[in-house]
Amino acid sequence: MITNVEGKRVLVRVDYNVPLNEHFEITDTTRIDRSLPTLRKLLEMGGSLILMAHFGRPQKKRKEDGSIDKTRFTLKHVVPYLSQKLDVQVTFINDCIGENALRATQNMSPGEVILLENTRFYKEEKDGDLEFAAKLSKHGDIYINDAFGAAHRAHASTATVARFFKKENRSFGLLMEAEMDNAQKVMKSPARPCVAIFGGAKVSDKIQLISRFMDFADTIVIGGGMSYTFFKYKEGNIGNSLCEDSHIELAGDLLDKASDYNVEFILPEDSVIADDFKPNANTKIVDSMNIPDGWMGLDVGPMAIQKIKKAIEGAGTIIWNGPLGVFEMEAFAHGSMEIAKAIAQCNAYSLVGGGDSVAAVKASGVSDQISFISTGGGAMLEFLEGKKLPGIQAIEAEDQ
Repeated sequence: MITNVEGKRVLVRVDYNVPLNEHFEITDTTRIDRSLPTLRKLLEMGGSLILMAHFGRPQKKRKEDGSIDKTRFTLKHVVPYLSQKLDVQVTFINDCIGENALRATQNMSPGEVILLENTRFYKEEKDGDLEFAAKLSKHGDIYINDAFGAAHRAHASTATVARFFKKENRSFGLLMEAEMDNAQKVMKSPARPCVAIFGGAKVSDKIQLISRFMDFADTIVIGGGMSYTFFKYKEGNIGNSLCEDSHIELAGDLLDKASDYNVEFILPEDSVIADDFKPNANTKIVDSMNIPDGWMGLDVGPMAIQKIKKAIEGAGTIIWNGPLGVFEMEAFAHGSMEIAKAIAQCNAYSLVGGGDSVAAVKASGVSDQISFISTGGGAMLEFLEGKKLPGIQAIEAEDQ
């Protein structure tokens, strides 16, 4: 990260897309908390901070009259908590471009912090609009991107804006650096054995990730709804379980590749099934290859949990992305919770990413026992797949 910031205005892209309750109170402060080391370091070095972020999807959630709900989607909601954590009164500006916003950021003193309004109030943000990015760039002498969770988006504030700063005046923040370093550690030099655990609903979401991990994982564990596409390929009876018929043959290709690469491929041998997709549905435990008609697999069963735990116990590196069941329903969260605890208890280096798998770690009370928890769901997924993230490329690019 750039250290020569004394007396300079530092425009920092943060990820403050936090969840709120009906009273507009923050229910999970993780994304704000993870930005604090970067912000505190910049303030200690004598910089003034201009923070910008997106919040929600206001363009898609317009009111009936077509207007944006600025009460719901304003970043003003994060100001009290951010001020408290930084021990600085954060000044909120109700725009991110325009004369008032620019005037507020022109003559700042070291130690001052300004938070600009939600960049997504302008459709130009998601378009990566050059003119919009140029206006954002006028707020700072230095640009720092510390929003890993949005790094896979080629938006104005995450990528385009970097064009207006010379290479020596743009860099990653501490969180971005940590995200990239930890992901590279898993991909390039994992301690052996390397165990990769993938969950979630759809095989199509994880095809590239699973395929890429064949190159360096020793064991791959599959859970969640996507496991039933594999069981369908194996000619199992999966009842009403989720299945991507268009990806059945592709699931078979992945199984063949695992065999060719000598990678242990673990599918959950038993499942917790339900007769409806509801929290209070009737449930029972059956062999995953023999799910009755009218029933659906919604969590991994006890035998599957024990087999996955055994793989975890002997691991040197563990990566986990995606829940092993329908985690949002308590009745089907047990498998994910048990795996979170098992990962925390082993001595392996562990990297956890993806919303519900991170939620399982937190709900299990073992966050401090995980080596690294990623703030980026889609971004971490794409980075591990080997894709070039626009937010990273923009910082690393040569001057244009």
